Amino acid sequence: MGLLVEGKWVDQWYDTKSSNGKFVREESKFHSWLTADGSAGPTGEAGFKAEKGRYHLYVSLACPWAHRTLIFRALKGLEDYISVTAVNPDMLENGWEFKSFPDNQPNEPLYGFEFHHQVYTKAKPDYTGRVTVPVLWDKKTETIVSNESSEIIRMFNSAFNDLTGNTLDFYPEAQRPEIDRVNERVYHAINNGVYRSGFATSKAAYEEAYVELFDALDWVESVLDSQRYLAGDQLTEADWRLFTTLIRFDAVYYSHFKTNKQRLMDYPNISNYLRELYQVEGVKETVNMEHIKRHYFFSHRTINPTGIVPVGPELDFDAPHDRATRFKKGQAA
Repeated sequence: MGLLVEGKWVDQWYDTKSSNGKFVREESKFHSWLTADGSAGPTGEAGFKAEKGRYHLYVSLACPWAHRTLIFRALKGLEDYISVTAVNPDMLENGWEFKSFPDNQPNEPLYGFEFHHQVYTKAKPDYTGRVTVPVLWDKKTETIVSNESSEIIRMFNSAFNDLTGNTLDFYPEAQRPEIDRVNERVYHAINNGVYRSGFATSKAAYEEAYVELFDALDWVESVLDSQRYLAGDQLTEADWRLFTTLIRFDAVYYSHFKTNKQRLMDYPNISNYLRELYQVEGVKETVNMEHIKRHYFFSHRTINPTGIVPVGPELDFDAPHDRATRFKKGQAA
């Protein structure tokens, strides 16, 4: 994430115009849609047709928003349909960069770019907004389809079904009101809540975010005591949107963002649920804890000036869980 200021790309984690110390996340700018027939999507903006090999996904393996798209790419069997480039986890004065680091390629493969902001200015030469991941890129028209993760995962959920034969549906029509309701609270209090806590610049703003975060985690723990998944007995996008925050919580947010009331391992239902989701086929391969820890602890110098990346904690997401045996068709065993 970055902002063009006086010709230089700089990190901007909070609204510098805010006087109350609250972290404010800027909205994404690109909202076109990838659809089966190329028609415009829900936003009414330009549509792009699902085609094998036409699209490229730019991600950070550290970023929870980008992580959502990698999970849906795996769950929907799109690995051979959509290529991927992962940026380096270090994000300093030049923002996200394309350079060598374990588990990601040293160069951007389409244009030989050094910096992620070049993707944005390739699409829009006068672009001066924030430079974020993920980005869904159309190779054919050489432009950005979308940089909004919540919309990209819904595109992946359905746009390629006719091509792949994969009809798994993580946003079923009958459950949409409940999924949307859950997403709203999870996004504000948990997904963005850890950032609102970690990047707060006043005690009041930090404590407000901290209280909302743990109230929401207590709510999730209660929900998962009576049903297998957040929106009922079916695994949906609501679960995957929460998962990418949960998988980072004990390793990063607990200490780095000062969200230290409890670790997730101290919540029996949440920790069990987290292991279940991690063990879904294809998901663990999208989790790169080396990139995750390196990015947060090394890049956020206003929070961790030394840039020292902690060695621990030791986390075993492959440990057994009992979610399948506890719940039968959504009923507690």
